[in-house]
Amino acid sequence: MKHNTDNDTFGRDPQVRYMRQIFASIEAAQKRFLESAQIPVNDERLRQAREKALRFFERSWVEVLERTNASADTIAADIYLICLERAMAISGFEIPEGLSLCDHRLKKLVDEVIK
Repeated sequence: MKHNTDNDTFGRDPQVRYMRQIFASIEAAQKRFLESAQIPVNDERLRQAREKALRFFERSWVEVLERTNASADTIAADIYLICLERAMAISGFEIPEGLSLCDHRLKKLVDEVIK
């Protein structure tokens, strides 16, 4: 059966495009974070840390957005990076000083939600 990818009406949905944009910003932020931390992409602990970070993110992001009254496109990547940093610490990574996010209020909210 041949699939016609030219008829991607799903991809034209504004909400789908919005979410794709958010996830692209999360991926870009993660890439910058890992490069800054000098974490090799083939580190065997990274997959487990990313899976944990995703679980933390899924548990926290909607509630944190509601509590901050912020839009997802402005803080979703920051929320994910907070979750990633926590997951990486649990997985045995050492995060260099000064690499952590500075928004302590946002970090506190994420920590409250995922505990």
